[in-house]
Amino acid sequence: MPTESISFKKTGYFSSLICDYIEEAQVLKPFYNRFPKLENFRKQIEEKHASFSMLSRSILVDSLRDQYTHIETSDSTAQNIESLNQINTFTVTTGHQLNIFTGPLYFLYKIVSTINLTTDLNKAYPDYNFVPVYWMATEDHDFEEINYFNFKGKKVHWNKVTNGAVGELSTSGLESVFELFSKELGVGKHADFLRDLFAESYLKHDNLADATRYLTNALFSEYGLVIIDANKKELKQEFVPFIKDELLHETSFKLVSKVNDAINALPGNTKIQVNPREINLFYLNDNLRERIVFENEIYTVVNADITWTKEALLKEVDDYPERFSPNVIMRPLYQEVILPNLCYIGGGGELAYWFQLKAFFNEVKVPFPIMLLRNSVLIQSVQQQKKLKNLNISNEDIFLKREVFINKKVREISNINIDFSPQKKHLIQQFEDLYQIAEQTDKSFVSAVKAQEVKQLKGLENLEKRLLKAQKRKLQDQVSRMTELQNELFPNQGLQERNTNFSQFYIEYGEELIPQLIENLNPLRTEFLILTL
Repeated sequence: MPTESISFKKTGYFSSLICDYIEEAQVLKPFYNRFPKLENFRKQIEEKHASFSMLSRSILVDSLRDQYTHIETSDSTAQNIESLNQINTFTVTTGHQLNIFTGPLYFLYKIVSTINLTTDLNKAYPDYNFVPVYWMATEDHDFEEINYFNFKGKKVHWNKVTNGAVGELSTSGLESVFELFSKELGVGKHADFLRDLFAESYLKHDNLADATRYLTNALFSEYGLVIIDANKKELKQEFVPFIKDELLHETSFKLVSKVNDAINALPGNTKIQVNPREINLFYLNDNLRERIVFENEIYTVVNADITWTKEALLKEVDDYPERFSPNVIMRPLYQEVILPNLCYIGGGGELAYWFQLKAFFNEVKVPFPIMLLRNSVLIQSVQQQKKLKNLNISNEDIFLKREVFINKKVREISNINIDFSPQKKHLIQQFEDLYQIAEQTDKSFVSAVKAQEVKQLKGLENLEKRLLKAQKRKLQDQVSRMTELQNELFPNQGLQERNTNFSQFYIEYGEELIPQLIENLNPLRTEFLILTL
């Protein structure tokens, strides 16, 4: 299928931090380990190999076997799970929340990026095995972020009162969501597939973790994807030394706080993604997930009547490690402790907070993974591509914000010049002369000259806006067609991948959708893909 691309910077949707990372800016090198290039993976392999034990492999494989007990597993996924027992097998991992019916499109792009990178690595390093892993965020408790998805401009919403980790959340109540979604799907074999997929996933599994595993496996098992729920006692036992260190020494707080100061000092408008707490762990038990705090020599669970002395808390960690849940600061470390992982693939916001963690990883002597920005995609139909061409809309144009986009196109297709930039520049030059005269005669007149300059520039801007508005009315038909087309490709004036659910495209393209993504997404190509299907 035809593909084009645009740089992440030109889209206007990615932070300066991420754009600088893609360009390998020298100023960011202290915040990551190795840049995602095929040749850099050899040293990453060596580093991870030296730190990951065969015992950890055995515990991981046993846990995965157990998690896949009641799910139909493809041969490639089963082989990948078993291969993790081998000293030459490593993982590439992406993670995501348990969004209802996958949530926005980029859920697919994360996983496809992960699958495709393992394919590239298996070709580049044939003496090793590389396994794609999807880490389910089962311990998350932000239900409001995951309880809906968008389908054809409508929000399909699951209303439910919840507490605790979402992975353990009962799927009861999703019958009404299914009924609503089923009606919206309409008729046809693609609609029937989606209807069956939703029902099998959510109506035949008791909790959200099992439902999400079934759904993701149904979509990607043929590509060998391994899905992990890390909220398991046997896996948490591997993390016990780090849990204790966090409780006793507040290591992450001290290290990440220092890095945050360094990031804040970077040039440009760089924003810190997450701020560490003194203790970056939750207590997880019986529909409860609340922060642990240390005050007056006592450890306490916020919003709960649970307290410990230091000795009692350490015993609790030894006896029930599954009750200690890492927050956003500690979760990446937990992932890297229990997986033989080489690379994490995530969105811009995710990479930004991983950059805050490099010094912390160094301190606790856990290899920091290679960080790769996931693929981003704009899917357009052949008909939409033709419309773009007929309206002379470039890839750079369509990514512009609405007002800028329309104004630019109106100026281009208008038979009069409604860009007053030359006039403004000329006016500013004239006032430079007036400033000099005022300085030489009476400096008190400088402020009067400034006021007059502001007034006249404002007048030109107002006139320009009025003429543009009049021209838009005159070109209303063309403006309407351009606006409608941008609305289709950028729903709610945002990126398609952050808004639209995959089901909207599956209705049209069916079982070819994911294979087309597998074929066209190149994880090491750092550009925003425009894919015509």
